[in-house]
Amino acid sequence: MGMQQGLLARMRSLGLIAQVSNEAELVAHLDGGSRTVYCGFDPTADSLHIGNLVPLLALRRFQLAGHKPILLVGGATGMIGDPGGRTSERELKSAAVVQDFVSKIREQASAFLDFDCGETSAVVVDNAEWTEKLSAIDFLRDIGKHFSVNAMIQKETVKRRLEDDSQGISYTEFSYMILQSYDFVVLNKRYDCTIQMGGSDQWGNITSGMDLIRRMNSRQAYAITYPLITNSDGTKFGKSMGNAVWLDQHKTSPYSFYQFWRNCADADVIHYLKIFTFLDNAELARLAAAHAQDPGQQLAHKALAAAVTQLVHGEDGLAAALRISAALFSNTLASLAEVDLEQLAQDGLPVTEVDAESMGLLDALLASGLAMTPRGEVTLGQARKLVQSNAVVVNGEKTTDLEMMLSRKTALYGKYQLLQKGKKTHHMIVMR
Repeated sequence: MGMQQGLLARMRSLGLIAQVSNEAELVAHLDGGSRTVYCGFDPTADSLHIGNLVPLLALRRFQLAGHKPILLVGGATGMIGDPGGRTSERELKSAAVVQDFVSKIREQASAFLDFDCGETSAVVVDNAEWTEKLSAIDFLRDIGKHFSVNAMIQKETVKRRLEDDSQGISYTEFSYMILQSYDFVVLNKRYDCTIQMGGSDQWGNITSGMDLIRRMNSRQAYAITYPLITNSDGTKFGKSMGNAVWLDQHKTSPYSFYQFWRNCADADVIHYLKIFTFLDNAELARLAAAHAQDPGQQLAHKALAAAVTQLVHGEDGLAAALRISAALFSNTLASLAEVDLEQLAQDGLPVTEVDAESMGLLDALLASGLAMTPRGEVTLGQARKLVQSNAVVVNGEKTTDLEMMLSRKTALYGKYQLLQKGKKTHHMIVMR
């Protein structure tokens, strides 16, 4: 068995393969030398999110096996939007905004793919480069003529939208498949790219590209799709408290990123370990056995959170996440460094911003909502009761002083006041 058959078999065993075109041929093709594989990313935001890790890490697996990855950022197609997986048209972005997104995504990808390793160096391309030059006549005459509308409306993503009478599909989105197919043709010509990888909802678009390569370039190409990740409870993967979990540390702090993985469901953790880490079979089996025996110890969760955080945010990011987590667990937040408190202020703790040099402790308990009665009302009486019953900690120190003032002078690093109610409830006052 060649190493490449091993690559596909390995990816399948990890749950990374949904469908493959002409598998026996593809295995022989991969076995016959270094190949070029591409995956498309829509620039719909100025950062990739953890859903994008699936294709990024799959491309990394190909590169580690001696192949060349291409990351295609849809500077052109991103301005149109793929109808797949959507029930409505997406908001169109301006060219300048999309360009900004493209450069940020290129920067982020360099954490996962090697852009300087000779023949198999990763490349980032933007399809705006060739699509913007296409005239309408050339597009229709040279590319559009190869597409049968009868075949296009049979594709799953289009079919679903056509059946939804309330929405239908615009001609703009209907043309997305043709543009994506043409991307594959261009990459096949320029880079000898023969494999496209995408989510299982992309199967129709990818196989259309294979057909177009056969017609325009007289060559054989291949499709690989990975399953779309969902949580075991059916909710959308990659959301924490309803917000997307981003790879950019200024949008999701390393601490919050780490906590997202630490808090994933027991039913999902082994599945995520296979997809999002590069642990070997023996280690995966060890963690699966430990998890089955005692899920409460959370060994698998800790291994997952550490591995993915280190991959995305490096050693320093992981060290900070572990430091902050330990401080929260042991209620020693006041001992943290300023950069750690910045992370907590960003998205780690509930925060109340105050535009004042000082404020009374009772006012702070009211403003933060900590002085809430069992009936859900925030009252001064409850604030007094909390302080008098020795249940309030300010910056690591217990206090029973009803007259206590919180000022910039007493604040950590001149701006942070850490309030704690009981053992577990924390709130941060940020003095601007």
